[in-house]
Amino acid sequence: SRSHAMMTVLIEQRIKDETGGTEIRKSKYNFVDLAGSERSKRTGAKGKRLKEGIDINKGLLVLGNVISALSSPDPKKRKFVPFRDSKLTRLLRGSLGG
Repeated sequence: SRSHAMMTVLIEQRIKDETGGTEIRKSKYNFVDLAGSERSKRTGAKGKRLKEGIDINKGLLVLGNVISALSSPDPKKRKFVPFRDSKLTRLLRGSLGG
């Protein structure tokens, strides 16, 4: 199946100091494999395959819009970042800076 894949790894480290206290450090790593964009005319996709290709393209477009908004020097564009427009950007929100 053609789709995006994401794996999240959470790491927790507990460090005991000389006074008996414990410091906890947490890290979160997201590994993402993005599906390539598709041209429906070139692939000749129909039905389910066409819908799947449209969803892939939508996710990539929204990800591009989010990155554009976050990296924009214009404060008005950074005020609203469209994280909620796709499942992919909703899941990656914390890693993208939102």
